[in-house]
Amino acid sequence: MRQSTVILAATAVFFVVTCVTAADKGAVDDPMLERFERRVNGEDGHRQIINAITNNDIKDLSLNRERLVTHDKLFSLKLETTGVTNQKSSGRCWIFAGANVLTPKIKQKLDQSDFELSHSYLAFWDKLEKANFFLERVIEMRDRPLDDRSLTLEFDYLFGDGGWWHYFTDLIDKYGLVPVSAMPETKQSSATGSFNGLAKHLLRRVASDIRERHRQGKNLEELRVIKANALEDIYRLLVYNYGQPPKEFTFRYEKDVDSTEQIIAKTYTPRSFFEECLAEDWPEYVTIVNNPSMDFDQLYELEASRNIYERPDFRVLNLPVEELKEYTLLSLMDSQAVWFSCDVGRENYGDSGVMAVGIYDFNGTFDMDFNLNKADRIRFKDISPNHAMVINGVDTSAAGAPVKWRVENSWGTKRGDNGIWYMYDDWFTEYVLTVVIDKRLLSDEDRQKLKQKPDKIADWEPFFLALRNLD
Repeated sequence: MRQSTVILAATAVFFVVTCVTAADKGAVDDPMLERFERRVNGEDGHRQIINAITNNDIKDLSLNRERLVTHDKLFSLKLETTGVTNQKSSGRCWIFAGANVLTPKIKQKLDQSDFELSHSYLAFWDKLEKANFFLERVIEMRDRPLDDRSLTLEFDYLFGDGGWWHYFTDLIDKYGLVPVSAMPETKQSSATGSFNGLAKHLLRRVASDIRERHRQGKNLEELRVIKANALEDIYRLLVYNYGQPPKEFTFRYEKDVDSTEQIIAKTYTPRSFFEECLAEDWPEYVTIVNNPSMDFDQLYELEASRNIYERPDFRVLNLPVEELKEYTLLSLMDSQAVWFSCDVGRENYGDSGVMAVGIYDFNGTFDMDFNLNKADRIRFKDISPNHAMVINGVDTSAAGAPVKWRVENSWGTKRGDNGIWYMYDDWFTEYVLTVVIDKRLLSDEDRQKLKQKPDKIADWEPFFLALRNLD
């Protein structure tokens, strides 16, 4: 007995020592810490570096003046602009950018120098459609466990403000457009945090109810009754926060008729307003992405990438970034502004509205290598298409190559250069991820690529996951 006890005890000690030793190999240990301390304490100007960085803004310290002094505000081609708008405390950049593309066309049609579309009108219907989409997805996946990857995404990203170009055009196709006078902004449409929180809480409660009723044996029709009742509450909540969307409205504006200013008053529906002001000049748009972590010249279809349930999923053509630039330039030469998405937070000197690679020299400030190629930045979730804006101008070299691009943002006039940004061409290369282009401007070869069978992309793929969160 005693011998076996000793053997067992020795074995236990062996396993404990082995486990601790294996764990220690991956731990931060004392010799490692001593090496760290020797390195940092041995640097020249150690105290001065600490004093500078701990008492100043890192971006201010790292601002690359050599890059900044080469900046100018000139453009060789500049389209008519709408006047800088402000999405305020909301994630509706995609709606504002879309409206900034369309508004010059409407101004020209109505012969108006001052006109603004209602952003809250489209946001209202987007919210209702997203609520319906979420609950339908919950019904679709009613048998899946709660930790299912796709179902988890629905709960993580339900009812956000974000969206994409095809969200915008699908909403217009279904609900039309109205001027801002027909449905102006409200406190809640401009600052959506509290309203979104309430709506998400309500939708999660309904999702729980749907899953429980399914577990009790309720059929699909009965579950959709629960959904319809919930959407009635969401609609009411939207009306209380955004106002009632108009079915009909009278639009009044001044117009020069025979050298005399006259007031024009005409009654529209949202659909008739769109048809009169835009339908004739409504191109067939295609979305082109630059994602070097995936195959170029390939058409992709993104799972569950829509806000309106009955619409088809989103398709994109992946092309090299130089082709995105080529088509953007062609669009501007065709008098068409370009809706685009990017990772707006990178190398962006907001005080002057300069977006340029190297505008901040973090490598020099910290003597560290922060470089990562675009493909790996996408693969490892370092960048994503998180903001939409409009390109409406370009500055080119003597040889016709783009040097910088004029960008109209929707953050008001207090940021950037009175709301305008100067996107240098190297920044376009590194951080622009999507452009929306009139299909007729594409080459015959690229139009053919749109006809290929698309590769299906899962809804959790890193690059396209941002579809659910663009703000």
